[in-house]
Amino acid sequence: MPVPPRHFPNPDNPRLTRAVEGHDHTGAVQSIRVVEERPLTIFLNAQEIVTAMTIGDYPDYLALGFLRNQGMLLADDTITAVEYDEDLDVVVVRTARQTSYEEKVKKKTRTSGCAVGTVFGDMMEGLEGLTLPRAEIRTSWLYALAKSINTAPSLYLEAGAIHGTVLCARDQMLVYMEDVGRHNAVDKVAGWMLKHGVEGADKILYTTGRLTSEMVIKTAQMGIPVLASRSGFTAWGVEIARQVGLTLIGRMRGQRFICLSGEERLIRDTDLAQIPEEDRKHRRKGAER
Repeated sequence: MPVPPRHFPNPDNPRLTRAVEGHDHTGAVQSIRVVEERPLTIFLNAQEIVTAMTIGDYPDYLALGFLRNQGMLLADDTITAVEYDEDLDVVVVRTARQTSYEEKVKKKTRTSGCAVGTVFGDMMEGLEGLTLPRAEIRTSWLYALAKSINTAPSLYLEAGAIHGTVLCARDQMLVYMEDVGRHNAVDKVAGWMLKHGVEGADKILYTTGRLTSEMVIKTAQMGIPVLASRSGFTAWGVEIARQVGLTLIGRMRGQRFICLSGEERLIRDTDLAQIPEEDRKHRRKGAER
């Protein structure tokens, strides 16, 4: 299988931000870049599933990942086409299997994510009996990833008001997706994995957002054994992580973090006293983002 293309933020994409003038605290005119929001309506075959507010990049990955994470695309489904109409802001995913999710769509639940996020009430289905791979996670990988992620060009650094999700292998970033809601960002990563046949068993998922139940559930459904964030936790997120055996690492700030689930995977192979001062500055900067 060919190596899938990696994807990283493109803060120079003119479609994703616009210039807006305002006045600063002194009354001076300032022009800043702000993130665009646009609706994207996702269809599965002939059925309209959801309209999500998104920055508008990678609509195919967002649609595929959303449908897979909601259990509407099955592991053995044959996807025959993914069609995107930029003028209508509509993406249609077509499968060989005839589908109908009228009852599922009726059970919509507002997520805890930023912007307008919607999940469906039976997301916990499929977690019973789930066993995540016995992968390892080294502190040296976490510190290297924190530096790479915090210093990578991004829409966050350009305009703020956005979340990021990064799929990693050991200490390397594979895919870095951003969106106004962290649920959209993680769905884009899931769509990339689905389209390119990438397994999650040896991967790490990093998010800039809170470690909520939704984030834990989606990570587990993607088969990824480790979820990390510079942000904090919710109690239900921790409870579900422990239930499914997911390693949950949060509050990654400077050389500090806290692991609330899956400690047995963690290998502390870093002498913190040996970390160069320049690297410490990068991590402190990232913790402030």
